[in-house]
Amino acid sequence: MVMKRLARMGAVWSSALGLMACDVLVPGEPDAAHIFDAPIDGLTPAQTRLFVMGDEEFSRSFSFSEGLGPIFNAPSCDSCHPGEGPGHPEFGFFRFGRYDAEGHFDAMLNEGGPQLQDRAIPGYEPEVLPARDDIVFTRLLAPSITGLGLLESVDDATLLALADPEDEDGDGISGRIAWIEATARLDAMAGLAERGGGTRIQRHDRGYIGRFGLKASSITLLHQTVTAYHQDMGLTSDFARVDPINVQVGDASADLVPDPELGSGTLTAVTHYLRTLRPPLRRNVDDPDVVAGEAIFETIACASCHVPSLTTGTSTIAALSEVAFAPYTDLLLHDMGPELDDGYTEGGAQSREWRTAPLWGLGLAADFQGGQGFYLHDGRARSVHEAIEHHGGEAAASRQRYRELSATERAQILAFLESL
Repeated sequence: MVMKRLARMGAVWSSALGLMACDVLVPGEPDAAHIFDAPIDGLTPAQTRLFVMGDEEFSRSFSFSEGLGPIFNAPSCDSCHPGEGPGHPEFGFFRFGRYDAEGHFDAMLNEGGPQLQDRAIPGYEPEVLPARDDIVFTRLLAPSITGLGLLESVDDATLLALADPEDEDGDGISGRIAWIEATARLDAMAGLAERGGGTRIQRHDRGYIGRFGLKASSITLLHQTVTAYHQDMGLTSDFARVDPINVQVGDASADLVPDPELGSGTLTAVTHYLRTLRPPLRRNVDDPDVVAGEAIFETIACASCHVPSLTTGTSTIAALSEVAFAPYTDLLLHDMGPELDDGYTEGGAQSREWRTAPLWGLGLAADFQGGQGFYLHDGRARSVHEAIEHHGGEAAASRQRYRELSATERAQILAFLESL
C-alpha cells in the first residue's frame, strides 16, 4: 500500500537523519496530491479502523490454497489498481461475447464469458478466446478507484434529473440512465449497501441505476467488489458462490477450497475502504492558464457530460453526507460514436455507449502507469489531447470546438485538465 510504504520510508529517513551529524540531502515524502490511498477527512475512529483493515485486504495477494482461481487474472486487487490509481496496459483484461441473429448480445456464459481469465492454478488450464468467427471482444484497463464513496452517495433523483435520453434541450447530448434489471441477488446487495454505508439504493420500475464500471453495469460498490473478486481472482463469496471454471476443458473445478472463499468481513472491509477513499486533490488551481482553461472547458460544452459538481445525499457516514464535490462526471451513458465503438456491451449499455469517466486524478494518471499515460477504456490514447480526438458521437461538437481553439487556448484547457 502506497500510503503505508511512504510512511515507513519517512520514518526510516527521519531515524537516519537523527543519527547523522552532517547535512545530507535526502528525498522527502511525496506531495499529498500524489497519494491516492488516503481516507476522506472526518471518519470516526471505528470507521478509520475499518478503512485500515480494508486497505490491508485490498493489498492482500491470495494463494491457491486460499481459493485463488482455478482461473483468474490477478492474485490481488492492487495488481490491477497500483497505488489505487489507473491500471497499465500490461495488466489489461479482455471481455467477449457475440450477437445472435436478432442482434441481441450474448455474453457467452456457456463458453466462458463474459471475461477471459488468462491465468490458472497449477494443473488447470487458463481460458483462451473461443475459436468462432462471430466473436467480439474488448480489451479494458482498470480505472482509478478514488472517491467512489461520494459517487455512490449521489441520490438517484440527481442522476434522473441529469438524464436527457431524448435530447429535449436540443444540445446534441442525450445522456441516459444505465438501467440494470433487478434480481434477488441485486436486491440483497442493495440492502446491504444501504445498511452498511447509509446509501439509499432504490429499486425502480425499470430496475436499479448502474453507476460503476466502464459501462455502468454495477449498482453499488459491493456489487462491483463481488464481481471483481469473482471474475478477476476467481474468489467466491455469499453473492457469487460458484467458482469460475474453464468450460473449454470440462466442467470440473480443480479448486478444492470450500466455498465461499471470502468471508463477509473481507467484503465489508474492502467495500468500506473503497467507499471512504478520498478523491484526488487538485493542483495549481490558481494558475492563470488553469483558470482560463476551466472557463474554456465550460464554453465548448465539455461540462455537459463531465459535470463539474455533484452533491451527495444523506449517509450514516457523516463524511459522505450532503457533500458537494467535483468529479467531472454525470455517471450517465453517452453514445461516443464509431471511434469508441468496440462492438462489446454489458449491462444496459450499447457498444457505442460509455459511462462518463470522472476526470478527477486525470493529471496524475501517468504517475501510476510508469510515467507514460494511457487514456480511455483501453489505453489507446497516449495523451489527453489524443483522448479528446477520439471523442465522437455526442461529444463530436465539443471536439470540433476544441479543434478550432487557438494554440494558446488549447494549451490552457489541457493545463486545466492536467490540474485535476
